[in-house]
Amino acid sequence: MSARSIILDCDPGHDDAVAIMLALGNDAIDLRAITTVGGNQVIDKVTYNAQAMLAACGREDVPVYRGASRPLLREVEVADEIHGETGLDGVELPQPSVELAPGHAVEAICRMVREAEPGELMLVATGPLTNLALAVRLEPSIVERVREVVIMGGGYHEGNWSAVAEFNIAVDPEAAAIVFAEKWPLTMVGLDLTHQALATSSVEEKMAALDTELSRIFLGLMAFFREAYRENQGFTDPPVHDPCTIAYLIDPSIVATRKAPVSVETRGELTCGMTVTDLRAPAPPECHTQVATHLDADRFWDLVIDAVRALGEETA
Repeated sequence: MSARSIILDCDPGHDDAVAIMLALGNDAIDLRAITTVGGNQVIDKVTYNAQAMLAACGREDVPVYRGASRPLLREVEVADEIHGETGLDGVELPQPSVELAPGHAVEAICRMVREAEPGELMLVATGPLTNLALAVRLEPSIVERVREVVIMGGGYHEGNWSAVAEFNIAVDPEAAAIVFAEKWPLTMVGLDLTHQALATSSVEEKMAALDTELSRIFLGLMAFFREAYRENQGFTDPPVHDPCTIAYLIDPSIVATRKAPVSVETRGELTCGMTVTDLRAPAPPECHTQVATHLDADRFWDLVIDAVRALGEETA
């Protein structure tokens, strides 16, 4: 099977950093570019973090494009209580040695999709959906050329930024509403799935056994992440959301999915940002959205550990 060619639109972010490792360390993924969006931290910080993670992985050949700094209509919100002041608190990363790619992330997304063969590129979004919404408004024709959009965001039964809304959707619900309404195939990898991706002590022991610089970066990230999730959301082990999107693309059998219509609430006083999912079976034939329901956690973590091992061997 040929590699899945993706643009990773992200806001690194501890779990985004792990998604980058997984995308770079598995031959099933062809990471064409990283585009950044303000989310877990402000745009300058998350853009630097993306560059620094590429440097840590020895892959500064992947271009990084700086994207939207704020939501379409709302004020900036960041998740500093989860990701810290830098967005990647807990580790010291190498200084990037490659400049940002020229141009805005939104224009880069449109250009890359336009220049690729129809159905060649996938868009993977692990932050707020501002860049994707702007891209589809700037150049609507990309919808029919994108093979699939895979989003870490939302949840059909769970929320974290509010009782019913997940952070990536809640901070820019208008952008999310645009992206979910377009007719491209869209997979929502939400909290119902990602809360099964827990970085347990067993996972950390396996990662520590690699004894590489990158495995130590992973452990440093998880140490901070664990404490942040214990203090703020009551988790014993932190859920590592974003690499679940990459695992789904590497091996779809690791992530069970179910077709269901999804709409984004933008006005509710108590429900703004909720991904309202109609699970009444069966989904109508024209349904273009599906939601992730179950994770094979052991196989997921095997993928992550193998990717970190492979990258460590390349940079040794």
